[in-house]
Amino acid sequence: MKIMIVDDAIFMRHMLSGIFEKAGHSVCGMAASGSEAIERFAELKPDLITMDIIMPDMNGVVALKEIKKIDPEVNVLIISALGHKSLISEAVKAGASAYVIKPFKPEQILEAVEQLNGHCDA
Repeated sequence: MKIMIVDDAIFMRHMLSGIFEKAGHSVCGMAASGSEAIERFAELKPDLITMDIIMPDMNGVVALKEIKKIDPEVNVLIISALGHKSLISEAVKAGASAYVIKPFKPEQILEAVEQLNGHCDA
């Protein structure tokens, strides 16, 4: 599965990348902002996007909505802090496939990805 990681924190991008690659997934790209995510999505065509919500220039909910306009079928896994519950709810209404709350364990991320994997292979 090709995964694009979207998070403004470089340590989080690298941590997620390590989790995915260790599990045999391919990280096809990363983005540090919502606007960069939209740009990179069009060129990379990932099977799954992990999306932070709070980012500079454009939050993850707005980016999610724009990406869904390009490809309504893409799976988006929201990864955000518990304090952003209303934004997570908004993201789910906007088409997020699933979400994981920070801080998380690697198993939680991989479990969410495996649940979505059936949707990605279709």
